[in-house]
Amino acid sequence: MAQWLTGEVIENYAWNQELFSLRVRTQPFEFIAGQFVRLGLPHEGGRVQRAYSLVNGPDEHVLDFLVNRVHDGLFSPLLHDLRAGQAIEVSQPPSGFFTLNEVPDGDSLWLISTGTGIGPYLSMLSTDIPWQRFKRIHLVHAVRYSADLAYNEKILQWVAEHPGQLTYQPVVSREDHAGALRGRIPALIQQGDLQRAVGDILDERAQVMLCGNPDMIRDAKTVLADRGLAKNLRRKPGNVTMEHYW
Repeated sequence: MAQWLTGEVIENYAWNQELFSLRVRTQPFEFIAGQFVRLGLPHEGGRVQRAYSLVNGPDEHVLDFLVNRVHDGLFSPLLHDLRAGQAIEVSQPPSGFFTLNEVPDGDSLWLISTGTGIGPYLSMLSTDIPWQRFKRIHLVHAVRYSADLAYNEKILQWVAEHPGQLTYQPVVSREDHAGALRGRIPALIQQGDLQRAVGDILDERAQVMLCGNPDMIRDAKTVLADRGLAKNLRRKPGNVTMEHYW
């Protein structure tokens, strides 16, 4: 049964009108990069709650959550309105198996996401594990508009610190943006555009993580399977590890 910590909002940072990072301080707790907790707020005499991945690394003491406001939703508009100093509940213990512990070894690690699905990858990249385990890491972030490319400064700092090891490839679907591909990830993989952009191949030595939109995950999984990259299961290790975001 879940326990709840009471946290304090430290910052509610707006990337744009809809996308924001909620930063919260609680008593310290342990988690594995890629896991999630539930955030809770009082509502109509009870508690409304939803799961969010931790964006911060396990050694960072301020919790960080990347959230997109859904206007007809119940919870995200409440989070959007929170301000520094207000209270929020955080569930314990953390949950989830979308972690590098579950990913077999390989030469390259492809961290492919849509929207807020980039969150768990940022947590992973905050640790030593991916840098020690994989020769080449490709962080791919697909969004609708360039204003949705959150944490750009942090990512580019990692790129500078790990030249030749980390590639960052944004994908923007609804407008042109310098350095970005345009289109859907499954089609970009199928046509080879993504591989050409990052200068690597998707073969049996690649490990691919997919996080975000279920349609992207379903279609990308099919395209990757056609290339011989099977779903990664504990009982049968493969190349593709997935996390649906709704």
